[in-house]
Amino acid sequence: MKCTNKKRWIRCVCALTAAALTLSGCGKLEYDIPYVVDANVSTYNVVSKQDNKTAVPFASRLCVVSGNVPGASQEHLGDVNAAVLFDLKENEVLYAQAAHDRVSPASLTKVMTALVALKYGNVNQTLTATNAVTISEKGAQLCGLKPGDVMTLDQALRILLLYSANDVAMLIADSVAGSVDRFVEMMNEEAKMLGATNTNFVNPHGLTDPNHYTTAYDLYLIFNEAIKYETFNEIIQMTSYQTTYYDKDGKEKKFDKNTTNLFMRGDYSAPDNVTVIGGKTGTTSAAGHCLILLSRDVSGSPYISVICGAPSTDELYQGMTDLLEEIHK
Repeated sequence: MKCTNKKRWIRCVCALTAAALTLSGCGKLEYDIPYVVDANVSTYNVVSKQDNKTAVPFASRLCVVSGNVPGASQEHLGDVNAAVLFDLKENEVLYAQAAHDRVSPASLTKVMTALVALKYGNVNQTLTATNAVTISEKGAQLCGLKPGDVMTLDQALRILLLYSANDVAMLIADSVAGSVDRFVEMMNEEAKMLGATNTNFVNPHGLTDPNHYTTAYDLYLIFNEAIKYETFNEIIQMTSYQTTYYDKDGKEKKFDKNTTNLFMRGDYSAPDNVTVIGGKTGTTSAAGHCLILLSRDVSGSPYISVICGAPSTDELYQGMTDLLEEIHK
């Protein structure tokens, strides 16, 4: 048997190996061929050394944390459920507390909702509300959608991320995927593709459910993917949003709200060497007060910070300020 090129030679090696294994079944002769990566005779060795290729590790461009990483200032972080700070330029973990512990994400869920909508939807498509937008949970943040109301996906994403409207999350899910259940499946599929394997979503808004959970680290993975989209970056930097959409009879309905992010509203200030670019808030009685941010230092280097489960609004923002003070310490 003559082999005239590499591909044919590899096939020859496989054929000869198979033939040898077949012959070993006759008589009492047995040949033990253990799997050894560096063995001279193996298809693995032939292919890897001939092609001289190296696989790029999944986490080569990600921050990786296995345990707690303390910081210099933790005055307001002792009572939060989880907190992380990552340097995206250097892929460095600057702070980590309970990064892989299961937490309720509240409306930080909507980062994934926006990500899936941007990936699989079209910002110019028209969304028509169905009964799915009817949410009766007491205290839930709502835009006031009614069945038959119409707006574009672009409008819906801005209301979703800036004002955190839960009924708009349902509108997006129902319209983009054809059903809320299918959209939630897409959210979970996307989470697994990103390596967010400690996450499980059961809805697109983050209202409390015992089977709806994530981790601070998984939120970093999701947010890190979302900021690759120009529309997402634009929206999280907005301080307010005004628009007009329409009811089932074509009558105008006005929306005019400020962001829920108190850094962007100027109610709290970041450290002098840090600029908060934008982010997403989340609050429920089960999740506590949550916040994820994209920030930059004076040289323009980007950082992602996450806090989940702060006891109060003030402790959330004071804790986030403590986190951001770790930059360049």
